[in-house]
Amino acid sequence: MTRAWDVVQGECLAMLRSMSDDSVDAVITDPPYSSGGFTRDDKSRQPGEKYQQTGLEAKYPTFGGDNRDQRSYLAWCAMWMTECVRVLKPGGYFMAFTDWRQLPVMTDAVQAGGVVWRGVVAWDKGRGARAPHKGYFKHQCEYVVWGTKGPAVVLEHDGPFDGCISVPVRQADKHHMTGKPTELMRALVRPVLPGGLVLDPFAGSGSTGVAALLEGRRFLGIEREADYVRIACDRLTALDGGFLAAQQVQSQASFEGVGT
Repeated sequence: MTRAWDVVQGECLAMLRSMSDDSVDAVITDPPYSSGGFTRDDKSRQPGEKYQQTGLEAKYPTFGGDNRDQRSYLAWCAMWMTECVRVLKPGGYFMAFTDWRQLPVMTDAVQAGGVVWRGVVAWDKGRGARAPHKGYFKHQCEYVVWGTKGPAVVLEHDGPFDGCISVPVRQADKHHMTGKPTELMRALVRPVLPGGLVLDPFAGSGSTGVAALLEGRRFLGIEREADYVRIACDRLTALDGGFLAAQQVQSQASFEGVGT
């Protein structure tokens, strides 16, 4: 019995291009936002300066690829999304996180990449979200732009699913400076058929994979930063045995040809 997951280190475009057509059931990912401001100088700051509270910048390893301007961000997203559509099975889900600044460009990118855009899921982080001053609406939501490869396949195993998910950020469940809560990721994984293969081309600390294993799905992650590959593998290794005992799912551990 081989394990139900794999995480490989590499650039997402190169790794995606090595994968087989129609080989994964869903792409669920949290790409770099290239956000944190409106100007090129704002976007060029280090991720820790943009996304962390003062004093916490050094708590997590940093990551690259988060300083593109709007035009290059749109072009880059369309390129990797095109590859995601290619490796998705017909009707497979595509989901990508974004924030309020990048929501318009992300909805353009999924369509340019060939995803059939079907909606936006709001993640309500709770009233603890910061606001810059009184009289200002809090930025307490981030968003998941979602769609499918071609016509949606009506699945009978579960659903319909909530279009607004309220899950607070808990530091004990955060392993990356932009990490998402496990409970949130489990909610996004549930539309995938049990035993299906979930791909995350920006795997980070492996939260998508943790959610996939907990929900009885398989997982393949791609991550550029070596520090986060180690963190993701440690987290997934801790869950691997329990998943196999409960699900008895056959999974191919090598990257080459995964899901075929």
